[in-house]
Amino acid sequence: MKNTVRVERAILDITQQDLAAAVGVSRQTINSIESGKYIPSTVLALKIARHFQKPAETIFILEEGD
Repeated sequence: MKNTVRVERAILDITQQDLAAAVGVSRQTINSIESGKYIPSTVLALKIARHFQKPAETIFILEEGD
């Protein structure tokens, strides 16, 4: 699964810590999501999408074989 969390953060000019605080997780969790090491739960993915005011499927993209 790919994601555009890093890009979306850059558009809003917010840090990993800012996003983490907004959705209730650690900065390390956001870092792991951005680097593709961690796939967020549905609830967390929806919270992130809501923060960016975009549909979840535009931020989290399934790849062939997922």
